[in-house]
Amino acid sequence: MDVDALVSEATARIEAARDVAALEEIRIEVLGRKAPLVQALRELASLPPDERRARGDELNRARRSLEGVVDERARELRRRELEERLRTDRVDVTLPGVRHPRGYSHLIEQTRRDILDVFVGFGYVVVDGPEIDLVHYNFDALNHAPTHPSRQVTDTFYIADDVVLRTHTSPVQIRTMEAGPPPVYMATAGRCYRRDTPDATHTAMFTQIEGLVVDRGITLAHLKGTLLGFARAIFGAEREVRLRPHFFPFTEPSVEVDVSCFNCARDGSPCRVCKGEGWVEILGAGMVDPNLYGYVDGYDPEEVSGFAFGLGVERVAGLRHDIPDIRLLWENDLRFTGQFG
Repeated sequence: MDVDALVSEATARIEAARDVAALEEIRIEVLGRKAPLVQALRELASLPPDERRARGDELNRARRSLEGVVDERARELRRRELEERLRTDRVDVTLPGVRHPRGYSHLIEQTRRDILDVFVGFGYVVVDGPEIDLVHYNFDALNHAPTHPSRQVTDTFYIADDVVLRTHTSPVQIRTMEAGPPPVYMATAGRCYRRDTPDATHTAMFTQIEGLVVDRGITLAHLKGTLLGFARAIFGAEREVRLRPHFFPFTEPSVEVDVSCFNCARDGSPCRVCKGEGWVEILGAGMVDPNLYGYVDGYDPEEVSGFAFGLGVERVAGLRHDIPDIRLLWENDLRFTGQFG
């Protein structure tokens, strides 16, 4: 095999390659495993010892020479291809851009923020708490009797004997009082879970906002003023508000707050939300039961008093936007949610 002729011919082919792909094919032909030059290197062992060294040096020089030519041609071709792309791939900055739709918060999140903004404006501090909590915080420390029906597995999701998916955000009240002495002005928001049968006003998972005030001289009048201020800020001055006596294990006395229904049909047919009552319950509240102070340190019921309240965000969203069924909020239908973007 004439090595010089092989190198000369291969060099000419390499330099004539028009693009990187063609160059790679030529490289395989002249330097690949089946190339004559590589085969000759493998056959060196069969040559007489006195010829082997000289022949090996000659073949290796030829291989290195061709590898250098290939590398140089590859750099040149890549540079040309880059220049061509830079010359042809131009962007007309005067053309209109592609408009992407803007994201938006879900209506539940929007309503949650609106409600919390009201209480932040009242001077409350927003506090967070776990969705999976101990029975102690969810029931015991909130004055629930051992026989209270809400403790049953038919009402509450149990993770373990002493661990539940919280049924309300009230456990955050106890955790907040444990964290420091009074005064306390706090609000919290989060998901809660109950074994409810879904209907127009109930779901098994819902969003609740809770508030707690503990200070010297707090009375029911302060609670009433706070709730009226909240109702007017969220629903407007034209909404009617009704306070009704009620019972909650952790408040005494307790009240329920209703807002006049604006989902009622104008033709007089029964409303599927308020069931024809004309009022929709949105909020439960009351004065903190003095028994709760016994579960925390630094709260003397002879020195301090307080009130607490809790409301469902979905219910408030439904009332504000005339949504007849709160299950629509959880169905992820973009035709529905897009109306509030």
